[in-house]
Amino acid sequence: MSNPLFFVDDVPSEGHVRLTGAEGRHAVTVKRLAVGEHVSVADGRGRVAHGQVSEVIGRDELVVAIQEVEQVTEPVPALTVVQALAKGERADLAVELMTELGVDRIIPWSAARSIAQWKGDKADRGADKWRTTAREAAKQSRRARVPIVEEPVTSSQISARIADGSPGSLTLVLHEGAQTSLIAEVRSAQPIQNEVTLIVGPEGGISPEELEQFVAAGAVAVRLGREVLRTSTAGGAACAAISPLIGRW
Repeated sequence: MSNPLFFVDDVPSEGHVRLTGAEGRHAVTVKRLAVGEHVSVADGRGRVAHGQVSEVIGRDELVVAIQEVEQVTEPVPALTVVQALAKGERADLAVELMTELGVDRIIPWSAARSIAQWKGDKADRGADKWRTTAREAAKQSRRARVPIVEEPVTSSQISARIADGSPGSLTLVLHEGAQTSLIAEVRSAQPIQNEVTLIVGPEGGISPEELEQFVAAGAVAVRLGREVLRTSTAGGAACAAISPLIGRW
């Protein structure tokens, strides 16, 4: 069984690392870790320390004696998902599932047909909630790197991002009416040297205008299969489908 993983701001090269606050409480009162048990501590940016619990203090503090430190490199190509805003638990599930399946970057998208809309302070709160969900899912799945959750974008901003994409990148729009399969397109595009971006629409679907705009900017419309997935599961399913093709699995 793999070590339980906890996050701290910085991972030292040697010595000890202390878990306090929410992470300390989780380690002591939820996981009930005791002296001598093996744990891992990461900074969320790829640096991980493996060691043993050397001291438990009260109900919310734990000290880990470092035995080994490793740096987990960033995977290439990077995997990005532009995820349309969804309501409540649907959004939480989408972020959680994509994180567990290895996404590197999540971009919240205010699509034309998104029922949920982030405006004003709600945009900051919404993005922060997605970041918290991604962090917790990364911890559960023992990921050394927490996915980056960017600020929400508009359709026009997505189009500009597609047009400005680096060589060796591929942008795919998941769409039920597409004739090209996701797998076939990724296979034909190899080697992909920079980034794969997946665009996932809202429950109401991507509007014809948005699809036309993205394709004109350089994206390719693709389908996963005959079935139509929800916005909460489509991104994760696509990440899983292409992971073997881009060397993730």
